[in-house]
Amino acid sequence: MQADVINVHEELAEARVGKMHARLGVILALLTLFDGYDTFNPAYVIHYVRGPWALTLQQAGMLVSSGLIGFLFGAAFHGVVADRFGRRVTLIAGLWITTVFSILTAVLADSFASFCVLRILTGLGLGVLLPLSTTYINELAPRRVANTFSLWGVALGWAMGGAIAGLVGVFLTPLTGWRGLYWVGSSSVLLIPLLYLYLPESPKFALLRGRKAEVKAILMKLRPERADFYERCDIAPAPAMPKAPVLALLSKEYRRLTIAIWLTSFLSLFCIFGLSGWIPTLMQTRGESFSASFGFGALMQMMSFAGGLVCGCVVDRRGSPRVWLCAWWAGGAVSVLALIFLHNHLANMICAAAAGFCIIGAQFVLNNFTAASYATSIRATAVGMELGVGRLGAILGPFIGGAIQQFFGGTNTLLLAIGIASSGAALSVLFARKTAVCRFERLDLPESESATGTAHG
Repeated sequence: MQADVINVHEELAEARVGKMHARLGVILALLTLFDGYDTFNPAYVIHYVRGPWALTLQQAGMLVSSGLIGFLFGAAFHGVVADRFGRRVTLIAGLWITTVFSILTAVLADSFASFCVLRILTGLGLGVLLPLSTTYINELAPRRVANTFSLWGVALGWAMGGAIAGLVGVFLTPLTGWRGLYWVGSSSVLLIPLLYLYLPESPKFALLRGRKAEVKAILMKLRPERADFYERCDIAPAPAMPKAPVLALLSKEYRRLTIAIWLTSFLSLFCIFGLSGWIPTLMQTRGESFSASFGFGALMQMMSFAGGLVCGCVVDRRGSPRVWLCAWWAGGAVSVLALIFLHNHLANMICAAAAGFCIIGAQFVLNNFTAASYATSIRATAVGMELGVGRLGAILGPFIGGAIQQFFGGTNTLLLAIGIASSGAALSVLFARKTAVCRFERLDLPESESATGTAHG
């Protein structure tokens, strides 16, 4: 009797969220927690080193941007590595790099130059954690809750990490100095054994490599109610992988989608890091106290998860992700521009919270949208390139923010630039569509999945 043949993509998409999903969601949330923490903590270093290191405003901005330079290269090239060698080994390597260089930053950084060099090297690891965690969790996410599940597993950790960076900046650095930020960050070493023990390979990647026994073992844990069926079934083979995944992103089928996503990510991350990098200094110039000014960064990060979760839930239920993302970034533009005209404490809080809710929250959903829009064989490359290109905007945000303030002698032009960039992201995401016939998508996904709103909007 011929064995039943299953489609792995359908098996994963139709699964209920179970214990294995929850465990992997927690592991990935912890991974991205350290990513978010390490990404945003340089904003709380500026206060302590600007005077002793005699930094200009542009150099102060580079304290934030330097790690993003390494992130750019890590994000751009890790996808090629992950699509060739696997998600699991690449994630573990990224966490090792981040941990080692966090420790070295706490021990060795004693000048502007040494700090920036160590941050660039740390960024090589950070450039793996967020994009590859996004890819990994989207390859496991059940279809009916794809965005919601991905946001709980990735965005929550990243937002919590950014918020913790603010809390450590407020409460610990007055006792330990700025190095305390990196001693706390180096506790990521405790997570490494958990990855070795509990993080399996992505089943979709294992399928691409023809490792059917491994795929079955993972499916049995994700869907234990079908374990007996998986033992006797056969698995449909995966399509051949493209030889040049980066070039595949710019093929006729994907070119418009890719360029629109890259531009949107560039503008969005320009806003996020331009605002997050300068929010403590910005609020101090607006009359806020030291602790309150540092707290605004934590407020933005906490609201970002709420914004991403709400947007993700709306997209899961109503579809049309491009339209909702446009609305979120438009709301972010309004909240930032309102700060130009409103100067009291309550307005500062409301507008900063709204900016985190809308701008950073939309970026989380854009990452999921990107992962859902490409075939498995090029998905990690697609998400990595999206965040890699976006990191050009992230690098320029803090640096240009410092240059604008120094040249014009105030903060309103910084807020104006961020508001315009958020408006640009709102417009560019509307063009993020595949062509009508996409051969990679047809090969990789069942028709029912490739037609979902998550992938196409």
